[in-house]
Amino acid sequence: MSASLSVPHTPSTPAASAGQTARRPTYRHGDLRRALLDAGIALVREGGPSALVLREATRRAGVVPNAAYRHFAGHAALLDAVRSAALGLMARAMEAEIDSATRHLSAPVARARAAFKAVGTGYVRFALAESGLFRTAFVAQPFDVANESRDDFRGDSGRDPFEILCGTLDDMVAAGALGAAQRPGAEFLAWSAVHGLAMLALDGPLRSLSAAQAEAMAQRTVAMVEQGLAG
Repeated sequence: MSASLSVPHTPSTPAASAGQTARRPTYRHGDLRRALLDAGIALVREGGPSALVLREATRRAGVVPNAAYRHFAGHAALLDAVRSAALGLMARAMEAEIDSATRHLSAPVARARAAFKAVGTGYVRFALAESGLFRTAFVAQPFDVANESRDDFRGDSGRDPFEILCGTLDDMVAAGALGAAQRPGAEFLAWSAVHGLAMLALDGPLRSLSAAQAEAMAQRTVAMVEQGLAG
């Protein structure tokens, strides 16, 4: 259904003289930072972290290059912000996978196991679907689980990707799907398995896998991790 909007008449301004230069649109405080961040996200989506060039980000945002320094000290600062955004997007993707896998389950054990599997397969799916963001999140700069949990890394649940994984393992223990004795360090074993698979599928000998083959490999990897933890 469409609606007709009545726009009040505004007197036109005189045309710019031949010697005048058209001005770029100005941004309110905060808008330019968001525009530059969005441009940076688009660039790494297209070509990974090496594609992030400050001058190109400002061009896409419609401002002169020097304008970026109002919000970012330089390329490294913009890359850090884009990397944080990539981790936040990954967290939201993992949360969506958990919701899809558990929404129709009520038994605690079934929900806990399904959530754990969803995190693992969702991690690999995100890596393959958003390879530029994934590489930016983990290749551009190491992820320090002890010091780097910031608000912009987090999904809607308030947790970053690592915390989401830890939460599913804690839930498995609480539900009786994983023994408490097997819990310490389990997050690093699980993460190593799916991260290794993701990198092999992106840049290693598994890069020729079809989407269906990669999905099957991810599911099998997560199942093997779960079985190994239970043993």
